[in-house]
Amino acid sequence: MEIQLLKVALVAYLVSVGGFGHYLLRWREPSRTIAMTALIVAFLAHGVSITARSFAGGHVAVTTEYEALSYFAWLVVGVYLGAQLRYRLPAVGVIVASLAFVATLVAFALTTGVRELPPNLQSAWLPVHVTLAFLGNAVLGLAFCVSLVYLVHERLLKERRVGGLLTRLPSLESLDRLNYQALVYGFPLLTLGILTGALWSHMSWGRFWSWEEREVFSLVTWLLYAGLLQARLVVGWRGRRAARLTIMGFAVVLISFMFGHVFFPGKHHGSFD
Repeated sequence: MEIQLLKVALVAYLVSVGGFGHYLLRWREPSRTIAMTALIVAFLAHGVSITARSFAGGHVAVTTEYEALSYFAWLVVGVYLGAQLRYRLPAVGVIVASLAFVATLVAFALTTGVRELPPNLQSAWLPVHVTLAFLGNAVLGLAFCVSLVYLVHERLLKERRVGGLLTRLPSLESLDRLNYQALVYGFPLLTLGILTGALWSHMSWGRFWSWEEREVFSLVTWLLYAGLLQARLVVGWRGRRAARLTIMGFAVVLISFMFGHVFFPGKHHGSFD
C-alpha cells in the first residue's frame, strides 16, 4: 500500500505542477482549483504512505535516504498549504509542487525495504529531533521557493514587461515579507533541531559534537541563516540581496542532506558507531 500511495502522490504532484503552470500562463481559475486540489490529494496520499511505512518499521520513517527525502518533500508541501491559508501564492505553488515531485520521484527511485532501527537510536529523541530539524528545513525550503519567485518578479520588472505573468505574481513587498516570516519561523526550528541532535548524541555516544560532515554542513547552514536574519534586523537587508542569500542557504541544506544520507552517512544513516 505504501508504494501505491506514493505513486498516487507522484501523479497528483505532476498534475498540480501542470495546473499551476497553466493558471499562471493562461489565467484560468479552474486550473488553479485543479492544481490546489491535486496538491492536497498528493499531500494526503503521501502522508498516509509515510505513516504506513513508519508503522511497519516501528519508528518515524526518516532513517534511509528514501525515507528522509520523502519526508522532507511532504513537509515542504504541508508548510506551503499552511501558508496558503493566509496568502494566495500560485506562483510559489508551482515551484513547491515541482520540488515535491522531483524529490518524491528521486525518493521513489531509491526505495528500499524497511530497516530495523539500531538499539542506540531507539529513543524518544528520534521523533523530537527529526521533526524539529526537518520542519525547520521545510520552512526554509518555502523561503527558498519564495525567493525564486521574488527574483523572477524583479527580473520581469527590470525588463519592463507589463501584463501577462507579471500581473499574476505576488508583489515584491509581499514576497519579501513572506520570506522574512519563513526565516523567523524556520531558523528557531533549525536551531532546536541542532540542539536536540547534540543532546541526543551526548546521551547515545557520550559527546555533543563529532564534526562529521552532516554536522559541519548543518553548522554552516545555521551560520548563513543567522547572518541573514542579523543583516535583515540590524542592517536592513531586503529584496534581492536577502533572496539570494536565502537561496544560498537552502543550497547548503541540500548539500547537507546529500552528505548526511548518501555520501558520508555517519550517525544519520547506515553507520551508527
